[in-house]
Amino acid sequence: MAAAARVTAIRGPALTYTGDPFQQGLEATMRYEPDAIVAMAGGRIAHFGPARALRGKLPRGTKVEDHGRDALIMAGFVDCHVHYPQTEIIGAYGAQLLDWLNKYTFVAEQRFADERHARAAARVFLKECLRNGITTAAVYCTVHPQSVDAFFEESTRLGLRMIAGKVLMDRNAPAAVSDTAQRAYDESKALIARWHGRGRSMYAITPRFAPTSTPEQLAAAGALKREHPDCFVQSHVSENKAEVEWARALFPGRRDYLDVYDHYGLLGRRAVYGHCLHLSERELARMHETGTAIAHCPTSNFFLGSGAFDLGKATRTERPVRVGLATDVGGGTTLSFLQTLNEAYKAAQMNGYSLSAGHAFYLATRGGAHALDLEDTIGSLAPGMEADLVVLDLKSTPLIAFRMRHAADLAEALFIQMTLGDDRAVRATYAAGKRVYARPAQRFG
Repeated sequence: MAAAARVTAIRGPALTYTGDPFQQGLEATMRYEPDAIVAMAGGRIAHFGPARALRGKLPRGTKVEDHGRDALIMAGFVDCHVHYPQTEIIGAYGAQLLDWLNKYTFVAEQRFADERHARAAARVFLKECLRNGITTAAVYCTVHPQSVDAFFEESTRLGLRMIAGKVLMDRNAPAAVSDTAQRAYDESKALIARWHGRGRSMYAITPRFAPTSTPEQLAAAGALKREHPDCFVQSHVSENKAEVEWARALFPGRRDYLDVYDHYGLLGRRAVYGHCLHLSERELARMHETGTAIAHCPTSNFFLGSGAFDLGKATRTERPVRVGLATDVGGGTTLSFLQTLNEAYKAAQMNGYSLSAGHAFYLATRGGAHALDLEDTIGSLAPGMEADLVVLDLKSTPLIAFRMRHAADLAEALFIQMTLGDDRAVRATYAAGKRVYARPAQRFG
C-alpha cells in the first residue's frame, strides 16, 4: 500500500469565492476567514476552514506555517493572456498596436528560433510570474516549436499549471516569424501530442490574430480544435480600431471580426480572446452563447492607446460573457496582478462602472479559472482543488502600512491593496502545495 501523502499547512486570513459575484452577488459567493488553515497533500488542498476547527483534524506532527494577521491567503492569480517572448520588450516606447508589432514584437520573436534564448527568457518570465503570485497563465510562445518546448520544460520543472502554444502566422509578418498553413497544423499537432495533458501542461491552438493568418491557416486551426476538443484556443480580437477595419477588409464575407473565428470553428469553451474592446452587441451575444471568454488586458489597452474595456457591459446579467484578467506582457506594462487590478478599476470607471475590490479579486482568481474552463481545478480554496496559492502582505510598504490603519472594513482593505500594492505585496507563492517563491522578510507599521 502506498504511503499517504505528507500534509503541510499554512495559516492566516484567507479569501476565496464559491461562485460568480457578478451574477450572484458578493454576499452569496465571497468567503473570508479571518483565521484560516489551508492544508495541502499530494499537490491538492486537503482541508480549508477556520483554524479553530481544523487544528485537531491535521495529522499529528503537521507543521503549520503561520503567516500572521497582516497576511491574506488566496488561490494563485490566473493570467488569461500573456506573451512570454515579449518580456524582453516590456515598456517599449511609442506607436499603437500595428506599428508596435512591426517595430518591436516581430523583431524580438525572431530570436526565439534559438532554443537557448527561448529557455533563458522562459526562466525569467516564470520567475517573474511567481514573484507576482501568478500560478497559471495562458501563454503565447512564437512561431518556433522550440519556443514551446523550452517554455513547457521550464514550467514543468517548477510544477506549474500552464497553458501555452505555438503562434500561427502565414501572412502579414516577416518571413522569420512566419509558417504555412500545413506547417502550422503539423507542428501544432506534434506539440499537442508532446505536451497536452503531460503533468500540469495544457496546449492552446494559437493563431496570433486573424489578419496574420490566411483562411487556409484558420481552417487548419479549426481542424486541430475539432480533433483535440479539450485543447484551448487563444487569439486576439477587436483590440484596435485600425485592426478591426483591417480584419474586415481581409475577410469581407464575414459579418464582423468575431465571425471570422466563428466561421472556422474557433469559438466555444476553452476559447479565450484578448482585448475585445470594440465588439458589437451581436459579437458579445455570440460569445455568451458559445461560452467563449474574454481576457481583459487593461495595462496593455491603456499603454497602446487601444481603449478602455467595458466590463459592466460584458458581464451584463441577461447575457454574461466569461471574463478573466490578463497582464498581456509585453504590450502590458507589468506582471503585478495588483497593478493590473488597479488599471482594471480605472477602465471600468471610464465606462461608468465602479469595480469593487471583491469583484476584482474574483477576476484575478476564480474568475480567471472560469474564463479558462478550469474552475473545477484551480482558482479557489477548497478541498480537492490544486494547491496553487498566493500569500499577500497587507502592509508591504510604509505607505500601505499607514493607510491600512485607517481601513474601516475588509472591502476597504482589499481596495487599498489593489490600488497601492505591487509585486512587493507578494509574500509567498505555492504551486501544487510547494512553496516556489518566498519574499525576504520585511515589516512596516
